[in-house]
Amino acid sequence: MSAPEPTITAGEYIIHHLTQWTSAPRAGVVDFHVVDIDSLVMTLLLGALACFVLWRVARSMSSGVPGRMQAAVEFLVEFVDEQARGIVRNAKSREFVTPLAFISFIWIVLMNAMDLLPVDLLPRLWEGAAAATGHDPQHAYLRVVATADLSVALGMSITVLLLSLYYGVRVKGLGGWLHELFTAPFGNHPALWPLNFGMQLLEYLAKTLSHGMRLFGNLYAEEILFMIIALMGAAGLSSLSGWALFFGNIAAGLAWSIFSMLIIVLQGFIFMMLTLVYIGQAHDHH
Repeated sequence: MSAPEPTITAGEYIIHHLTQWTSAPRAGVVDFHVVDIDSLVMTLLLGALACFVLWRVARSMSSGVPGRMQAAVEFLVEFVDEQARGIVRNAKSREFVTPLAFISFIWIVLMNAMDLLPVDLLPRLWEGAAAATGHDPQHAYLRVVATADLSVALGMSITVLLLSLYYGVRVKGLGGWLHELFTAPFGNHPALWPLNFGMQLLEYLAKTLSHGMRLFGNLYAEEILFMIIALMGAAGLSSLSGWALFFGNIAAGLAWSIFSMLIIVLQGFIFMMLTLVYIGQAHDHH
């Protein structure tokens, strides 16, 4: 783990690393039209990388003994397809939903895996590039873990919500979907329509928020802990008596990185499975 500059406090170090590179004129400005440029760049780059790797694997596939990469991709494809068959019963819908679930898993795992890079590696390179171009390196903000950005996590969960609404209307028809919206779960009596409608809206809202915030919360906490571990190493280097902290930083960083590998894959798997579940529920009739 890289050590922060001794001229800043621990709080300033963490705040700097948690500040997005945005299209706003000043860091920290909150507005709905502001774009988190770093998250957008990382999601596009990693999405393109995932598509490129899968394309290369597809082009090199053979009917003989598969290589390690081909075997891994085939295992993942078969696994996701099996899960989709058990959750989304409509074969026509699975033609789109299964590849969507597969690529979302790969994409999220890649975005999560950026947390395994040293905390200061890419931000320091970015600060160096800013200084070389005459900009203030102290204001060269860069966050590389896109899934630790709430706007990205909620954007993905809202996309799943829109797909669920689309398949609900497509499978049941607009009239059938509206009828279910006002008659489930308590019944068809007109006096129950407002209660049913409120419950349906609450269900959609709760599923969407929990879907996105679960991913965001876990990766945000993981990111914070990596920063705290980096500060431990910096404290160790700052004094001769603190070498125990420095070696503790190495041990803690290694242990947390190993544990994080489980979180990285697990969060991608959970998001993928909930995507299948929510779209599968949109096909069910109540």
